[in-house]
Amino acid sequence: MTPPDGGLAPRSDVAPQAPRCYRHPNRETLVRCTRCDRPICPDCMRPASVGFHCPDDVGLARKTVRAPRTAVGARLMQSPPWVTIALIAANLIAYLVTVEQSGGGFTRPVGVPIHQLFYDWQLQPVAVEQRSEYYRLVTAAFLHVTLLHIASNMIALFIIGPLLERLLGRWRFAALYLLGALGGSAAVYAWGQANTAEVGASGAIFGLFAAAVVLYRKLGLDPQWLGMVIVLNFVFTFSIHGISKLGHVGGFIAGGLAALAIAGLPQTRRRFSNRTQLLGLGGVAVLAVLIVAVRTATF
Repeated sequence: MTPPDGGLAPRSDVAPQAPRCYRHPNRETLVRCTRCDRPICPDCMRPASVGFHCPDDVGLARKTVRAPRTAVGARLMQSPPWVTIALIAANLIAYLVTVEQSGGGFTRPVGVPIHQLFYDWQLQPVAVEQRSEYYRLVTAAFLHVTLLHIASNMIALFIIGPLLERLLGRWRFAALYLLGALGGSAAVYAWGQANTAEVGASGAIFGLFAAAVVLYRKLGLDPQWLGMVIVLNFVFTFSIHGISKLGHVGGFIAGGLAALAIAGLPQTRRRFSNRTQLLGLGGVAVLAVLIVAVRTATF
């Protein structure tokens, strides 16, 4: 059948429908996501280096971006160093309790004569062995005899603690501190006099010093100033009567080994690294426990 206009087909004047936003079907748009090519309206446009992205692709990209981490695999901390704060608070609370129990204020040693908290928590190798009070290996690190004693240790912890906590993360730093304390106490228990009674956080502090040297070298920094501080502290340790030489040396060795377990491991796979670091720290703890066990068996 011949069309009435001389054989030409009828022409449609209807324009093609514009694409509609995949999230808002009632809105037409000519813009597409440069990642998934889905149409997006102005409310759904997210500026990108080239064009715009849709909200779904932006959210997916954020999930796949790894959180920034330190050289040992810890998350970068924006919050205060809560572990350091908690450790200082625990030491101060224990000291205030012993001051109150002694009734002598801050003018004389709080552990002389012996009062309840000192009696229960101080490190006495005889008490540890005869009564199996192995908790003293840790609790003794939270007791201090004089105001100068606790002040020197807490000032050192206040200076070096936040630096290490931000680098290591909370759980690694807490483990490092406790292993330093345990290592110092294990050395006193194994090689010290059986009737001695020792207290103080110095073993843990020396452990932090050793860890700082290891970590400084890991980061390629010059630990010379820290080395001078450590040498000076060891000079005081071996020249002043009444300072726990074994406690300081044991804590220093334990802290150094713990830092090597943390810093000497590859960081390419975070889960594997965390697991391996835990095993390394556990190995240091097992070594301290073995030293204590051997001493107990030969007491």
